[in-house]
Amino acid sequence: MPKVRLLALPLLLSAVLVAGSQGATPTAFAAGSHSAAAASAAKKKGISAWKFNGVTKALANSNVGWFYTWSSGKGGIKPPRGVEFVPMIHDKGSVTKKELDQAKKQGSTLLGFNEPDRPDQANMTVDQALDLWPRLQSTGLRLGAPAVATGGDVAGGWLDRFMKGAAARHYRVDFIPLHWYGADFNSRRATGQLRSYIEAVHRRYKKPIWLTEYGLTDFSSGTPRYPTKAQQAAFVKKSTAMLQHLSYVRRYAWFTLSTNRGDGTGLYHGAKANRVGAAYRAAA
Repeated sequence: MPKVRLLALPLLLSAVLVAGSQGATPTAFAAGSHSAAAASAAKKKGISAWKFNGVTKALANSNVGWFYTWSSGKGGIKPPRGVEFVPMIHDKGSVTKKELDQAKKQGSTLLGFNEPDRPDQANMTVDQALDLWPRLQSTGLRLGAPAVATGGDVAGGWLDRFMKGAAARHYRVDFIPLHWYGADFNSRRATGQLRSYIEAVHRRYKKPIWLTEYGLTDFSSGTPRYPTKAQQAAFVKKSTAMLQHLSYVRRYAWFTLSTNRGDGTGLYHGAKANRVGAAYRAAA
């Protein structure tokens, strides 16, 4: 998503960033330790965020283990202790020494281009992305594929052509980030649709998945339509339970932390959680 776009399309599917042996999310630390298991679950659960009044308190309250800002830096956010920041190289204009050096200082993982298949996002051809990929690879960080807005499971689609090109050039891609926005506001059906998409992408590429943007939003009429807070909260509960139990989904992140930019999907107004935020905070 961003740069400044407000969401994506119906059933927008994108980035499942994976760590695995190349940076897998920790599993439980000790058998029978509830606190260790809770810490592991929180590490898997993340969030996308912009800077806003109360952002640090909201991050701490949300019980997430990581966050990202669609850029190589934290964007002025001071994360609470124990919440990891994951940098991104958003588009071709971000492939600079300054941005890459900043990303290297942030941690062990780098997210690739954001929705290159959309003209209002990274807007890149497959060849452009492949030509620039060695620059991202040179950081030495665990590296997530470009996160397409839709069609990650489609033969001959943007991601499919990128992955085949990367393999032909012997480039490294450690995991697949995905985005997904569902237009069916029934939580059971929506969770099943999300799972089907993730499973199809995993079958195709045999890579760990990071779901870096997801939520319920219907884009079919041109103007985004959102479910009620009760419907969104019910989907949060069912979808997070599903994601926590899929071993190849290493991390996931709801779109987004703040209601100021997330409209019907935002979790917090300032430092105060709404009903959807409370459901996400409680997700194990």
